[in-house]
Amino acid sequence: MNILLIGSGGREHAFAWKIVNSKNCSQLFVAPGNAGTAAIAQNVAIEVTDFEKIGQFVLDNKINMVVVGPEEPLVKGIVNYFAERDDLKNIPVIGPDRKGAQLEGSKDFSKKFMEKCGIPTAASMTFTAENFEEGLEFIELQELPIVLKADGLAAGKGVLICQSHEEAKSSLKEMLLESKFGKASEKVVVEQFLSGIEVSVFVATDGNSYIILPEAKDYKRIGEHDTGLNTGGMGAVSPVPFVDQQFLEKVEKRIVIPTIKGLELQNIRYQGFLFIGLMNVNGDPYVIEYNVRMGDPETQAVLPRIKSDFVDLLYSMGIKQLGNYNFELENFCTTTVVMVAGGYPESYKKGDAIHGLDQVQSENVLVFHAGTRLGDSGNILTNGGRVLAVTGTGKILEEALQHAYEKVKKIHWNDAYFRKDIGQDLLKFKK
Repeated sequence: MNILLIGSGGREHAFAWKIVNSKNCSQLFVAPGNAGTAAIAQNVAIEVTDFEKIGQFVLDNKINMVVVGPEEPLVKGIVNYFAERDDLKNIPVIGPDRKGAQLEGSKDFSKKFMEKCGIPTAASMTFTAENFEEGLEFIELQELPIVLKADGLAAGKGVLICQSHEEAKSSLKEMLLESKFGKASEKVVVEQFLSGIEVSVFVATDGNSYIILPEAKDYKRIGEHDTGLNTGGMGAVSPVPFVDQQFLEKVEKRIVIPTIKGLELQNIRYQGFLFIGLMNVNGDPYVIEYNVRMGDPETQAVLPRIKSDFVDLLYSMGIKQLGNYNFELENFCTTTVVMVAGGYPESYKKGDAIHGLDQVQSENVLVFHAGTRLGDSGNILTNGGRVLAVTGTGKILEEALQHAYEKVKKIHWNDAYFRKDIGQDLLKFKK
């Protein structure tokens, strides 16, 4: 079949790699793509939220399925756009509708959804500029630290963990009254801090049936030992050694099943991926957040572990036949190390030539492009904060880490940076 993949990051390169290796893919187009997707598919210069151009491209190129990578087009209603057009409504679009996408697009919506469905999560209250003073009073009553979350999409930067009441009150003022995150912080969720170990669980669903995909642990902070500013993600590991069968059974029973039932009861059309950010609090799972797509860089660690046909998985979601899909996993570990531009997640330079990519081909390593583009002379240039994700595989975690870091050290550009401690905190666990 002819497939259109929407997006341009590392997640989308991983999707593209998996899709083109399926016997069911005739041709893959990626809009807009990057230098990595250009090497294995056909990039198309269409923005991810230009639904009219996307729709026309789908008709002109006889596209059989549209796969949406990032959250923004989902939150803005690409699924609804296709459903409302007679000439497009029969083409499967992988992702939730606009209302379902609010699970990520609005922290307030997702909190209310969890409350209604009885899903374990941190206690919270939502505030706006109108009840700002009440927010200050509420903060004064909370135990430290205090979590503040911008309600809307804030490019992964809208969550603050405040260590004092004064810091929390000052941050609430910046967010609500001074538009620190623009429209995203017109509402702010003030939330109880949960102490534990974070893990991400991924679910594929057609709105009725579901499959729990491999879990992953990601590393959000720019600095080693989880210090410094939050980023979109500096690395990931799958499987996660402390996630045992007992914990996964709790996740399925307390979170996944009530979530799928809740979507159905609220008439939310959800045929796509659900990424559940969890906190393991003394063996019990609590939802930190929902995301309505696969994670980045977790996808680069999770997809190599899927043995069964990925296009079949996508299409089964799209035509509501996921219950018939035979899901199989590979028996190895994966670790992903993200290489970023110097200065990220603050200001950074673009356009530096990347060297060494020709030296990293290996059966134990995959290199996924994120912020890259082709230069005029065909060389590959940096084009974003997170530039590459290098995924190593191995029978055990240590082996996967060794393979990834061996290749990371061969790749260079001016002021490149990566964390040297990805996965080190997990070596004490045995799975």
